[in-house]
Amino acid sequence: MRTIGAALVAVLTLSGPLGAQTPRPMLDYASAAAIRDGCVAWASERKLSVAVAVFDERGTLMAFALMDGAASAVGDYAQWKGRSAATIHVASAETAEWGRGPPGLATWEGGVPVFSGDGVALGGVGVSGAESAEDVACGRAGIAAAGLRDAAE
Repeated sequence: MRTIGAALVAVLTLSGPLGAQTPRPMLDYASAAAIRDGCVAWASERKLSVAVAVFDERGTLMAFALMDGAASAVGDYAQWKGRSAATIHVASAETAEWGRGPPGLATWEGGVPVFSGDGVALGGVGVSGAESAEDVACGRAGIAAAGLRDAAE
C-alpha cells in the first residue's frame, strides 16, 4: 500500500498541480438563489404567480421556485425555457424564431441566458406563468438583482 501511495504522489507531482484546468467564472448557488429571489420579488410586486428555474451553464438546476397560485405545469415550462437558455446561451425568444430544433430547445419566450460582467456564459433562467413579456422581464429583473447580465455584450 505504501508503494501505491508513493507512486500516486509521484504521478501527481510530475503531472503538475491538481488545478490544471483553466479556472473560469461559474454560476454558484448564492447567485442562482439571488436570481430566483429577484424574480420572485419582481413578480410579487406585480401580483403575478410564476415558476422560476435557474440553471448553470451545463444545464444543472441550481434554484427553483413555484409561487403560490401558479399552476404546477408552469414549473415544467420554466425548466424547459431555463435549461435551453443556459445550454445554448441564447434567449428563448430568439430560439422560438428558429422553429423546430434539437430536443430541449425552447420555442416560447421566458428563457433568458445569464452572463458574467465580462460576457462569460454562466447559465440561464426560465420563467413561466405570466404573459411572455412579463416572463422575460421577470427573468431579467432576477439577473439584475444578482448583479449579472442577460447579454454577452
